[in-house]
Amino acid sequence: MERDVMSEGNEKRFRTLFISDVHLGARGSQADRLLDFLRTHDADTIYLVGDIVDGWALKSGWHWPQSHNDFVQKMLRKARKGAKIVYVPGNHDEFLRNYYGTHFGGIEVVETALHEGVDGKKYLVIHGDIFDLVVQNARWLAHLGDKAYDFAIQMNRMVNALRKLFGFPYWSLSQWAKLKVKNAVNYIGAFEETLAGEARRHGADGVICGHIHYATIRDEHGIRYMNCGDWVESCTALVEHEDGRFEIITWTDPVRRGMPVPALAPAKAA
Repeated sequence: MERDVMSEGNEKRFRTLFISDVHLGARGSQADRLLDFLRTHDADTIYLVGDIVDGWALKSGWHWPQSHNDFVQKMLRKARKGAKIVYVPGNHDEFLRNYYGTHFGGIEVVETALHEGVDGKKYLVIHGDIFDLVVQNARWLAHLGDKAYDFAIQMNRMVNALRKLFGFPYWSLSQWAKLKVKNAVNYIGAFEETLAGEARRHGADGVICGHIHYATIRDEHGIRYMNCGDWVESCTALVEHEDGRFEIITWTDPVRRGMPVPALAPAKAA
């Protein structure tokens, strides 16, 4: 029988919560939805799996609404109350990579982490950008792609405002493109394969990452690959239940909030 994770105040409590790609400081960040999610979801251990703060966006123009500040304060309060919070920086918050081993208000900054599940299996926790050749070898192209993504997000919000007006559910333009455009599908598949290989090199049974804004759980060749997704568009988090089960929860559509996202089939070249 499935264990009831509801506690006082109808709060769902998990063993571990993994959040990535919030992009605080970017206009596309949906920190308000993440705060809404965190009002009813909590965990003993929280991993912030990179790109929590968007230093790239902040360099081009200051944008820091109250919801972004509220999220930072919420994490600090959780740390003060005894939650273990581990921050693994990504490429957008790479300025924090100068502070590995440091604690900020009880939040530990590390290069990578090794998370042990209930069953004793170990999972490498890493943002994943260091295995992205575009980010590492053509930063100008990465920044250009970032601008294009921001534009797509703005267009997507306009489309979904009209869809909502006519009673249609949320539809993700970028997620559709990732599944339909051959190069994007190939890139996702290569990224997952590379991260799985890195987990093997660390002697881990799986890997937990972010970076590509594509939430999924899949098992390939004896390695479990899990991506947290993002809080710019898909609004997803990875959770570990007290019994050791991992699950992706989406918080995008108010009608479907809290519903699990099924693991997707492996990406293959067409």
